[in-house]
Amino acid sequence: MSSSSAWSNPGLLNGGIQISVQAADDPDGLQRDWAAWLGTLDLLHWSQSFIEENPEEGLQLRCTLRPDAQQQLMPDHDTLCLHRALGQHDSGLLHGALEREICVALLGSPHLFKFANLTALQSHVRVRRNMVLAARKTALAFNTEAAERPEADWHYEEATGFILNPGRPLIPALIAATQPEATGKLYDFSCYRATEYVILLGIAQELAQHHPALLADLQQLNERYAIRSGQFHDVFLIEYGSMAAPLPHRFYVPGDRLWFRNPDERSSNVEGYEGSWVIYMGGGLFSNFWQRDRPFTLESKAIEIFHWRHGAIHDKQGKLRMDESVVEQHVAQTEQDPQARSQVLARMIRMRDPQGVYAEGGCIDSTREYPRSVTSEHCQLVLPAL
Repeated sequence: MSSSSAWSNPGLLNGGIQISVQAADDPDGLQRDWAAWLGTLDLLHWSQSFIEENPEEGLQLRCTLRPDAQQQLMPDHDTLCLHRALGQHDSGLLHGALEREICVALLGSPHLFKFANLTALQSHVRVRRNMVLAARKTALAFNTEAAERPEADWHYEEATGFILNPGRPLIPALIAATQPEATGKLYDFSCYRATEYVILLGIAQELAQHHPALLADLQQLNERYAIRSGQFHDVFLIEYGSMAAPLPHRFYVPGDRLWFRNPDERSSNVEGYEGSWVIYMGGGLFSNFWQRDRPFTLESKAIEIFHWRHGAIHDKQGKLRMDESVVEQHVAQTEQDPQARSQVLARMIRMRDPQGVYAEGGCIDSTREYPRSVTSEHCQLVLPAL
């Protein structure tokens, strides 16, 4: 590692990781601590770091992949094959594999991820890891018109949503609602609400180990009120990327929440099929909460969404509904026809149109979302007062 002005160093990419050098910090000591942590993940040889003077933010430790590592591990910011690239270079190293994939994706990101200190970054990686592990275990019943939770843990109130029963711990209650091994039952969810439970579980598990006072506050809040939908996004998440500056269509960090848009106007009028909310689970795979043993690749998700247009039918009451069996038939046919598959992917693997527009856009959104910092010293998560 070396220390110099990042702006004068052409080898330092615009994105990656930025760690603030606090007033009480020794910059050289921070670099040593950073190197020691990377060493535990066997990533020091892929990275570079510099101390830079930012006129607005003061001293910062900037960390990225080395240019040769960027090209070797995630060219064009493509993280979907990152697990294979890491495996090829570090075969047999299994401990911390998910944390390593997260960290490399952050280092090679076109977006600059900013952290108040090294502890906040380490917490961020753990929360993402928790979310991925929870998403891999989540299995639900898809239902946009009804919802159900384990009665021992939750009850529904019209004004507040599903709230915890008094004295029922939040973490086991979230697990019971989303992981059928806990209860032997699949509960009804929409994909959007399912991602909220996975994110909340990942955060709560981190709080249990490193910020128990905030977990207690979160527990009390959930016994009175369910944070959901737009408020959930505002309270718990940070969105990055934009329509003006979209993220690369193959760039995803394990633990990202993201939306695939249905670009077909007619079938997007079926409730629950406007698009699909998922968690990127690393390893090139996206969550499939309805068939967890069949997670999606980018291509299989795009093909499924494309064929929603063929599954949209009117029922006997004249209501537009989705016939999943028709979708499955069309998906199977497309997967078996290389030319048709190529044509569908060329149509779908492109940036989505703006909201309300159905033209030439595909299913790829320009943004992703990740949880706010929950460390005790630099907590970005502020719970609403009720």
